[in-house]
Amino acid sequence: MDKQSTVVFRNVGQLYFPQTRVECHYSLSSAHQWSSSDWIGIFEMGWSSVKQYYTYTWALVPEGYTEGTSVDYCALFQAFYLPRPSTVEYQFVYVDKMGEVRARSRPFTFCAPKPLEELETLKEEQDEEDGGEELLLVIPRAQLLQSRLEECLKKQADLQRALDAAKKETENEKEDSKKARMDWECEREAMKAEITELRDNLTHDREMLKNMEGKHKDVRYNQENLNSELSKLMAEKAESQQQIKDLEEEIRVLTEREEEGNNELERLKERVKKMSSQMKHNEEKRKSLQVENEAALAEERGLQERLEASEHVAESLRRELRDMGTRQGQTHTELHQARLQVAQLTLLLSEENLVLREERANWALEREAYKHAAEGDKKKFQDLSCEAHRKEEWLQEERMEREKLEVELGKEKDYNKVLLRELQELKASLRKIQKEREEEQLNKQDLMSYIHQLEQRLETVAETRSNTIVSTCTSSDSSSEDDQDASSASLRLACQDSQDEKRQDWETRADEGKQLILKDLVNPVLSDLAEAPMW
Repeated sequence: MDKQSTVVFRNVGQLYFPQTRVECHYSLSSAHQWSSSDWIGIFEMGWSSVKQYYTYTWALVPEGYTEGTSVDYCALFQAFYLPRPSTVEYQFVYVDKMGEVRARSRPFTFCAPKPLEELETLKEEQDEEDGGEELLLVIPRAQLLQSRLEECLKKQADLQRALDAAKKETENEKEDSKKARMDWECEREAMKAEITELRDNLTHDREMLKNMEGKHKDVRYNQENLNSELSKLMAEKAESQQQIKDLEEEIRVLTEREEEGNNELERLKERVKKMSSQMKHNEEKRKSLQVENEAALAEERGLQERLEASEHVAESLRRELRDMGTRQGQTHTELHQARLQVAQLTLLLSEENLVLREERANWALEREAYKHAAEGDKKKFQDLSCEAHRKEEWLQEERMEREKLEVELGKEKDYNKVLLRELQELKASLRKIQKEREEEQLNKQDLMSYIHQLEQRLETVAETRSNTIVSTCTSSDSSSEDDQDASSASLRLACQDSQDEKRQDWETRADEGKQLILKDLVNPVLSDLAEAPMW
C-alpha cells in the first residue's frame, strides 16, 4: 500500500499545456525520511511498474532543510520532456530511494491551447553555463494568472508566518519582562528586609548608648559625693555633655539621611514616620533626663553641704574615684567603638541607597526599552496587516478579472460551437457539390466520346462526298465545273463550321478541365479544414 500520509501533492490541475513547463507542488511531512535519491515521475494511468514512467525529475527540498520537519516545495518538468496533447490521463507519483511509492496525484491530461485563448509572452534568463541568453515563453493568460495567484498565496502565507512569529516574540518579551519584574520585586523585598535589619541594629546601638549614658550618670552621682575632685568631675561632665551633643548631632545627621532614604522609598513612608515619631519620643525622654539632671544638680548643692561633714570618708572615696576613673576610660572607649559602628552603619545605608537608585534607573531603562520594542512590534503588526489587506484587495481584483475571462471564454466557446455547426453544414454542401461535379464529369466524358464518334462519322461522310464529286467531275463537262466549284465551296464552309465548333468544344473542355483541376486542388484543403478540430 502507498504511504500517502508522508507525502501529499498540492494544487494539481486537470489540464496542462505541453508547450510550457509544468510545476508539481508537494509537501513532505515530519515523518518522511527524505533522500537525494527520491524522484517524481509522470505515469500514464493504469501503470503497473515503477519503470513505466514517461518522464521524471528529482524531488528536491529547500536549503536548510532538517529531517523531522514538514516542508513545502515545487518540482519542475521542462516543456520538451512532456507528452504530446491527447486525451490520455496521467498522474504524478512520488518514489523514494527504496523504490516504494509514497504518493499519487489525481489524474490530469495534456492539451494544446486554444487559438482564441489569449497568450502571454514571458522572458526567462538561462543559467550562466548556457551563455546567459533569454528565452521567450508563450503561456496562456489563465495559467499566468493562476501562477501569480499561487505566488500571492505563498506571500500571504509567509506574511502570516512572520506575523505569528512577531506575536510569539512579543509574548516572549512580555513573559521576560514579567519575570524581570518579579525578580526585581524579590530583590526589593530582600533589600527591605536588610534595611529593617539595619534599623534594628541602629535601635540596638542606640539602646546601648542609652545604657552607657545611664552608667555615666551613675558615675556622676557617685562623683557628687566627692568634694575634693568636684571641679574635675564637672569638667569631665562638660566634656561628656559635649560628646553627647556631638553624638546627638551625628544622630540628627543619621536621621536626616534616613529621611532622605525614606523619601526615595515611597512605599516605606509609613515605617519612616513611625521611626521619626520614635525618635521624637526619645528626644522627649532626653529632655526629661535633662530636667532630672538639673534636679540632680540641686541635689549636688545639698550634697556639698553634706561633704563638710564627710571629710573623713574622702580618702576611702578617692580610692573609689580612681576605680571609677578607670571605668570612665572604659566607657570612653566603648563610646568610641559605638561611634565607629554608627559610621559603618551609615556607610552601609548609603551604599544600599545607591544600589537601590541604580536598580531603579536600570528598571526604568528596561521598561522604556520594552515600551519601544512593543511600539515597534505594534508598528510591524500594523504594516503587516496593511500589506495583508492590500494583498486581499489585489486578490479580489484578480478573481474578478479571472471571472470576466471565464465569461469571455464561455462566449468564445459558444461562438466556436456555432462555427462548428456552420462548418459541418459547409462540409455537407461541399460533399453534395462534389457529387454533382462527379456526375457532370461522367456526363462530359460521355459527351466527349459521342463527339468523337460524330467526328469519325463526319470524316467518313466527307470522304464519300469527295469520292462522288470526283466521279461526277470526270463524267460531266466543263459547264459542270461551276457547279463543282460551288459544291466544293459549300464543303469548305461545312468543314470550317465543323472546325470552329471543334475549337469551341476544345476551349470549353480546357476551361472545364481548369475548373476541375482547381476544384481537385481546393476540395482536399477544404475537406482537411472541415475534418480538423475547432479549438
